Amino acid sequence: MSLSTALSTAQSIFNNTGTQTSVTSTNISNAQNADYSRRTAVLVTAGNGALVATTERAQNTTLFRQTITSTSLASGQETLLSGLEELRSLLGNNDYDASPSARLSQLVSDLDAYAAKPNEATLASTVVSSAQDVVDTLNTASDEVQAIRTRADAEIKTQVDKLNTLLAKFETANNDVIRATITGKDANNALDTRDALLKQISEIVGISTVTRPGNDVAIYTSDGTTLFETIPRTVSFQPTSTYTASVTGNAIYVDGVAMKAGTGADTDAEGSLQALLQIRDDIAPTFQSQLDEVARGLIVAFAETGPSGALTPQAGLFTNGVDSSVATAGTVVPGLAGQISINAAVTANPQLVRDGGINGTAYVVNTDASAGFSTLLDSYSQALQTKQSFDASTGIDGNLDVISFASDSAGWLENLRSTATSADETKTAAQSRAVEAHSSETGVSLDEELSLLLDIEQSYKAATKLVSTIDEMLKALIDVAG
Repeated sequence: MSLSTALSTAQSIFNNTGTQTSVTSTNISNAQNADYSRRTAVLVTAGNGALVATTERAQNTTLFRQTITSTSLASGQETLLSGLEELRSLLGNNDYDASPSARLSQLVSDLDAYAAKPNEATLASTVVSSAQDVVDTLNTASDEVQAIRTRADAEIKTQVDKLNTLLAKFETANNDVIRATITGKDANNALDTRDALLKQISEIVGISTVTRPGNDVAIYTSDGTTLFETIPRTVSFQPTSTYTASVTGNAIYVDGVAMKAGTGADTDAEGSLQALLQIRDDIAPTFQSQLDEVARGLIVAFAETGPSGALTPQAGLFTNGVDSSVATAGTVVPGLAGQISINAAVTANPQLVRDGGINGTAYVVNTDASAGFSTLLDSYSQALQTKQSFDASTGIDGNLDVISFASDSAGWLENLRSTATSADETKTAAQSRAVEAHSSETGVSLDEELSLLLDIEQSYKAATKLVSTIDEMLKALIDVAG
């Protein structure tokens, strides 16, 4: 080997180790960056030894797709579970002590106590107070259900705005990748940015991607609607500021196509938006309808029909808060749980519960004004435990008494929450495994990078030794030449 060749080789080693050191140092500094993919300086054989030809970025398309898919599913399930937990909190602790069924059970107990001693005026007040607790529970639960829908609607608006922002950023990153690919420049940083944006987008909506010529990427929703193709497609949503039981929220539109809500406790929602729609438009309204049916069942159970039971039914202890009408059996009255109240006549005279006549003298049952009269009280207690027809749209099947219906409503919600919790654990675990598998393929291992640094150091030492040898040979040659 000539001295010039040896010098050229040494220079090549210095250049290579410098580039390799820079790449390895960058890897180490990004070891904790989940959005960074490991870089590798690729060496090729040249005339005077090895040469760094390019810097490659680690990637695994299959594992990355699994990651964004599992992220969408986990995000949707987590969002749904959060909404169910909010609804569950309306029922109190694990004993459901704040639930309508618990309040109704207490009301029956107080009615029975009053029936046993109908001459005790304090027991009449206790029954009215217990009835007021039922009303307060239904009113509060109804208000909170609509508040949950309102918050879900506001969160949808926030997520839609975030999605549009992410798509705008994705356009910039995608254009950077395309330009770098066309010009032959390093596109690795732009690719990292683009993949990171895809992960964030997948938390909001389920997506699939297609890579086209020039490293261009198009994004589609899980149901095939175009989300990004060259430019972002419009994702629009008109929020609703106030919700009542009769208000229906607006749809989310992706490129003019309405987004579907998720279904089931083990939801098929991909991303937070579909899960938020499911809470706002399905689960919360269904629970509201159950509360409304409990309220209607109470009004029916305590309706006055006069001494012989032949008069037109009129609202008794419980009223709809507007008039004395009694709703049709088996038909939900939207928002009734938020409107139900104690009849003002009973508040003024609690003993009307024992005697009847809340709607006038024609409806008085205790016509003898007997202090020991308990027939009407017994009938009310019995009515609460007599089967009624409830609307099938509530999701609770069969003819049930009011207390059983209220209890089944709590069971319905708890069953959803329990199933959603198990599904959340499963989907979160699947996401973790997908992320770990992808990270093991594309992430930075400090052990590997530090080991590589030692190898680079040895190469550098070899180059310095070669230069030192060349220097000694040149000195000897100069000395010989005189």
